[in-house]
Amino acid sequence: MLSATKKQNLIKKFRTHDSDTGSPQVQIAILSAEIEDLTKHLRDHKKDNSSRRGLINKVNERRRLMKYLEREDPTALEKIKDELKLR
Repeated sequence: MLSATKKQNLIKKFRTHDSDTGSPQVQIAILSAEIEDLTKHLRDHKKDNSSRRGLINKVNERRRLMKYLEREDPTALEKIKDELKLR
């Protein structure tokens, strides 16, 4: 689970305007941090299948948001890929 302060820092870093909390860029950044945390957890707890299922759902959600962003604003997608070091 992502801490509230870490989530707020991600929102501040990737928001598109002052009151932005739900733009695709922010959602992708938050999902990426959650995916990182779950990946670390699953390295230690290999048999935790419910967390593995949650990880797969988060990866699919991020992929869907990235496809949307590619369609709507390709330059924003490239920028967020570079900042988060995603493929």
